[in-house]
Amino acid sequence: MNDSRDQGASSRKLRLVYDGACPMCRRYVRWQRIRQEVGELELIDARQNSAARRELTNLGIDLDEGFALQVGERWYHGSEALHRLTLLGTRSGAFNRTMYRLFSSQERTARLYPLLRACRNGLLRVLGKGRIGNLARK
Repeated sequence: MNDSRDQGASSRKLRLVYDGACPMCRRYVRWQRIRQEVGELELIDARQNSAARRELTNLGIDLDEGFALQVGERWYHGSEALHRLTLLGTRSGAFNRTMYRLFSSQERTARLYPLLRACRNGLLRVLGKGRIGNLARK
């Protein structure tokens, strides 16, 4: 028999909206593993029209500034999303252990995230990819 706490945890909404045009981002979401008891993570390409993208746009969350993670009804963005996703992940495999060592500290993640975003933006420029542009620019 399942404990109702387990059902609640596994039925929690987990969605990650990431830049599908970024090879670094695609590789990260492919390699990241979430603990089974947490639930199943839905991966959503921020460049595709989706309910999640519309919701984030309505909330004023700029997907060019970082990916977004939904846990239950709450959205996390940028470094906070990376930190939360790391805490939900497994510690199995070299990739996940390394990610945990780097991003399990919220302060360290906040310091490193601008560098990661700059690398992503530079890579997208080299590849000739434009901005996601989910928020209207003035």
